[in-house]
Amino acid sequence: MRKILLFITTFVAINSLFVSKAFGGPNPSPPIVASEAAIVLEASSGQVLYEKNSNSPMYPASVTKIATAIYAIETGNLNDIVTISSNASARHVEGTTVFLEKGEEVSLKKLIQGLLINSGNDAGVAIAEHLSGSEKQFSKDINIYLKNVIGVQNTNFVNPHGLFDPKHRTTAEDLAKITRYAMKNATFREIFGTKELEWDGQTWDTTILTHHKLVKEEIPYEGVTGGKNGFVSQSGYTLATTAKRGGLTLIVITLKGSMKNDSYDDTIKLLDYGFKNYRTSIIPKGTKFMVADQEYIASEKIAYTYPKSEQLSKATKEDGTLEITTQDGIEIASYQLKEVLNETKTELKKKLVNEVRFDSIFGHLNPYLAYFSIAFLLSIIGIFYRQKI
Repeated sequence: MRKILLFITTFVAINSLFVSKAFGGPNPSPPIVASEAAIVLEASSGQVLYEKNSNSPMYPASVTKIATAIYAIETGNLNDIVTISSNASARHVEGTTVFLEKGEEVSLKKLIQGLLINSGNDAGVAIAEHLSGSEKQFSKDINIYLKNVIGVQNTNFVNPHGLFDPKHRTTAEDLAKITRYAMKNATFREIFGTKELEWDGQTWDTTILTHHKLVKEEIPYEGVTGGKNGFVSQSGYTLATTAKRGGLTLIVITLKGSMKNDSYDDTIKLLDYGFKNYRTSIIPKGTKFMVADQEYIASEKIAYTYPKSEQLSKATKEDGTLEITTQDGIEIASYQLKEVLNETKTELKKKLVNEVRFDSIFGHLNPYLAYFSIAFLLSIIGIFYRQKI
């Protein structure tokens, strides 16, 4: 729990320094998708390029494991050796497993690899028990983490793997946010994009393969960087995919496809839509902006995404708000810049804080000299007064 609180504090501190708002402009005509819910998020800017029922509660199935993986990476020690309990062994866990045996010793990193690459439900249980002592406590811990660290609002997980439970729900938007956050972590990105891995287990020596068809190139698609698929009958087919081309980084989530091909067809349509119609521009950290005689600075890298057909303009308001608008005056994004104190203001503040000025017979003497002069004068008056007596 201490690590969770540390992440919450860090997250709040960073976001208090740099706050941005994004607004939707006129978008190109989107494709028609068969999945019941879907979203396209540009990872650099965080802007939503497409959504369908993105805030509707859904059963995510194994896409849940994205959250379990990043939580384990950030709050656990990857070198920890985990002893597999009877409850976490493949004999007691439903669905896909990496055939863990009771008493087997496996590193936490290897369990995360088995979880994401081969979708091992037994690996998920072992991770939960190692980090929190039980699946029940793990669910409480990860929900706190997801809400307070990543900022999702409509997610409630009751297990680490996504096997069906009526209370185990999330949304396409929340999953996109979780994936965006996770992709900032180098260890997660490495595992999420792994096509195959040699697995040397106590009872199972094999090569585990990702089940995501775009990642393993069963369906070739240029620029795919990672993905996780899922299925249980109540959730239908679910898919999370990341891809990058040029300066555009897309996250696509599709939920409740009625057929396996639906989720892949929808994902390809949505990736094509994003790459064909949008671009992301970057304003580097430290870029300066002037309003009258006041200077402002971008305290973090600013990324904004917009249709390729749009011509944009930037303007900085007197309060330091940078507004990016289309040629028709429609606001695409707004960012709060950091005020830079100029030399005159800085010097004035120093004088107000460090100096005391005397507008009396002492003029603008240094305060210490003024105090000494007063003391000396009082001493002379005292001596003179005693002599008179």
